[in-house]
Amino acid sequence: MDTAVPHRIVVGVDGSTPSRRALRWALGQAAATGALVEAVMCWRFPTVYGWAPASVDRELGAVAGKMLAQAVAEVTTDDAPVKILEIVESGHAAEILLERARGADLLVVGNRGLGGFAGTLLGSVGQHCVQHAPCPVVVVRGDQEL
Repeated sequence: MDTAVPHRIVVGVDGSTPSRRALRWALGQAAATGALVEAVMCWRFPTVYGWAPASVDRELGAVAGKMLAQAVAEVTTDDAPVKILEIVESGHAAEILLERARGADLLVVGNRGLGGFAGTLLGSVGQHCVQHAPCPVVVVRGDQEL
């Protein structure tokens, strides 16, 4: 009886080109190692003043889920033997990625996300993950579009 825990790769996805590139790299690594990929998209309720209906919370989560599914569909192929779990969580991206990375074999992030300043080499989420991750971190760089 095989009781080995499968290898697990966590990858942060925010819909940006660098995050899709990171997802593609993670899928290639998973195919080579037999790992499971957890594609994680995080979202935060925008800071607003005043009252907002509770349905907004559900709507933002649903939109994030659709964005993640679209990113996964864009980078996967029909012949990819990799199992992908799509995970959408509310909260700060760096904190959620670090929590998901506990027990993982690898954490993969793009060099910059949607909130980054143009010209920075590494976004704040990637920087935080590199400094605090409980597992090895791969930062996927590249300047070309997918």
